[in-house]
Amino acid sequence: MTARVPSVGIIGAGAVGHTVGTLLTAAGWCERLLVTSGTEESARALVTDLEDMAQVISSPARPQAADLPDLRGCDAVVVCPRASFTNGAVRDVRMAGLAANAPVIAGIGRAFAGYTGTVIVVTNPVDVMTWLFASVSGAGRVYGVGSATDSARYRLTLARLLTVPVESVEGRVVGEHGDAAVVCAAATRVGGLPAAIPLRTVHEELAARPRRINQGLGRARSGPAGGVLVALTAALGLVDAVTELSVVNPGRTACRGMPLRFTAGVPTVVDPGLDPIEQRLLADADRKIRAAHTTIRHHTEPEEDSAS
Repeated sequence: MTARVPSVGIIGAGAVGHTVGTLLTAAGWCERLLVTSGTEESARALVTDLEDMAQVISSPARPQAADLPDLRGCDAVVVCPRASFTNGAVRDVRMAGLAANAPVIAGIGRAFAGYTGTVIVVTNPVDVMTWLFASVSGAGRVYGVGSATDSARYRLTLARLLTVPVESVEGRVVGEHGDAAVVCAAATRVGGLPAAIPLRTVHEELAARPRRINQGLGRARSGPAGGVLVALTAALGLVDAVTELSVVNPGRTACRGMPLRFTAGVPTVVDPGLDPIEQRLLADADRKIRAAHTTIRHHTEPEEDSAS
């Protein structure tokens, strides 16, 4: 990859932000990495670590700490902060951060009002947070990472269950990045042919993988960060690719994971090939996401001027 992007911003220096910064530094196509976080200390710590890496591997990337408004000049920003809260949920685990993360994402969205670059949202529940950011900022190129990770997990799981190379599996997951995820079984192909999909076992593993990661590491980081890298290279026009991302639908009535085909950075929605049952499940996911969005929609209203 010889094309270069002048600058990418990272909002949040936690597990995912750190991993995204590492991947971007290693990739070498981004000239500047601007990092901001909840504290200046954490942002500078991540920058120092990335500087060390850049020097060791002779990366052209130049990390630097910045204030949030400075990131408006970036070609793209990755939004991955997480509010401080205790998640004790055993079901709908990602949705548990809805109330805590909504004001954080809304505040960042206001800071990016009218932004014309690319925004990749990682903060959970990612479908709702992507919708919130798009609504508050008015930005037109806002995507959420979630379904790409689900799709990768699906292909890995199916390959293991059917004892085939993962490269032979063509399949994806759409809808919510959560318990209402829709496995596109009808359109799945193994070795180019339709296959019988053990849906119950697949769903069990899709739920078990993130739990396994969280129990051992505290937070998933590499998978989501990989999804961010794919989304950035596609949305910035560095490569043409199809990837599953959360996107607000044209009627702005929902935001859910769908396959997007990027050609020279321009996205078009790809028909996931759902059968009637899967279409109903996708409609259920839409209703769930809309209901969650309704509970935090007050964050889309302009903040009152404290001086008035």
